[in-house]
Amino acid sequence: MNKKRFSLWMLVLTSFITATLVIICMTKSEMLNASVSSDKIYHISNEENQVVPASWLGNSRPNTFADLAEKVQAAVVNINTSTTLNGRGYHKFGQRDPFFDDFFEKFFRGVPEQKQRSLGSGFIINEKGDILTNNHVVSMADEIEVKLADGRKFKAEIIGRDEKTDIALIRIKNSGEALPYVNLGDSDKMRSGDWVMAIGNPFGLEHTVTAGVVSATGRIIGGGTLAKFIQTDASINPGNSGGPLFNLNGEVIGINAMIQVGAQGIGFAIPINLAKSMLPQLESKGSVTRGWLGVGIQDITPELAKSFNLPNEKGVLIAEVFPNSPASKYGLQRGDVVIQLDNTKIENPYDLSIAIGSAAPDSTIVLKLIREGKEKELKITIGKDAEESSRQIGIQQDYSSKADNIGLVIKKIEQDDIVKFGLSKDITGVLVKRVEPNSSAENANIRTGDAIVEINGNRISGVGEYNKIIEKIQNGDIVRILIKRGDASVYIAFRA
Repeated sequence: MNKKRFSLWMLVLTSFITATLVIICMTKSEMLNASVSSDKIYHISNEENQVVPASWLGNSRPNTFADLAEKVQAAVVNINTSTTLNGRGYHKFGQRDPFFDDFFEKFFRGVPEQKQRSLGSGFIINEKGDILTNNHVVSMADEIEVKLADGRKFKAEIIGRDEKTDIALIRIKNSGEALPYVNLGDSDKMRSGDWVMAIGNPFGLEHTVTAGVVSATGRIIGGGTLAKFIQTDASINPGNSGGPLFNLNGEVIGINAMIQVGAQGIGFAIPINLAKSMLPQLESKGSVTRGWLGVGIQDITPELAKSFNLPNEKGVLIAEVFPNSPASKYGLQRGDVVIQLDNTKIENPYDLSIAIGSAAPDSTIVLKLIREGKEKELKITIGKDAEESSRQIGIQQDYSSKADNIGLVIKKIEQDDIVKFGLSKDITGVLVKRVEPNSSAENANIRTGDAIVEINGNRISGVGEYNKIIEKIQNGDIVRILIKRGDASVYIAFRA
């Protein structure tokens, strides 16, 4: 009996203790929840083991994009273009096909007219109906029709366009009324991780809304487009071209331009600040006149940085200064390294190309550069853009001679070489006759037909002087060679 009472009391006591612990835990949990409101959640830093308030993470995540889309989509337009291909201008896959020309001429008395149609997007930027879009959307169009979100359709005409940035300005004809438009934001303020929203006409699906974040800024894509792109994971597809990329304030911060083929969640937009800088010229004269400096430029490799005693690889190396150019007139020299233009830091050739191209002709710029290890500033009044090109022509390889210690067989520059390779008449130096396979010269991309005019700062007047300098170069030494490749000058540095 006593044992039963004892067991009963133990059961009661155990239950009481358990209930008390549960109540205490619940009370503490409620107190904790009550003391930490939604805007004062704390996170533990893994590195310093200290609390970091949630406000540090920001509170800009939207619950929905619906209000933003409803606010701005009235100013987003679908662009439908048509191009007429007729007569002997008929093209197959972008090139003339003589077989089809002859076939239609023989059996149908001429090549039939055909209409090529394409779809794109754009956005209205003022009440009079000016629309920004991509140049590739409208460049070949005979007719342009824009459709608003409310179903209204208008004919449009090209006001101005620019191939190098892929930007075009078109205008609605005779709308007769004020049109909805969007505000243009500041693309320079966008950061990786900022929310963005795109509206466009992908695959003909009108006014499709997609959202995501800025994945990166300042992307260099190449392909001839003179812009540093905003990368986003907001879905962009064929038909989105020319459409707007919005920030959370409903401001356009980019013009959707292209996608990464074969990838998902990788799209690119042209920064709206670039378009804003071009608008006055596009509207007033239909094209963009760019500034021109008159130099050949190149990247700085680790070897070039070491050979020029530079602190790092940032900047642009001046490989050539063209005669009668602004650069020549104001004292820019070959071997100078440009690190800043006005208030813009220059880290690579693309930066300098965009900065010069964006500057108005006859405007004055200030270049900060490094010359022989010392910083220097030059004020230069730039000129108008001039197209520059260089020729690359092959030469018969000579396998009868032994290559030197950097892997080259060279020869005297003859008159025929000057004509054949497009070299200047007064050039001095030696011509590369052969490049030894797997040599340091080949790995540095020195080519047959290049003219060597300088080695490690020493001018080369002929074969004898070249050989004297080359004989002193030891295995592992840094070699810096200035070559002429057609009209272009290029510095190449490598280890022997």
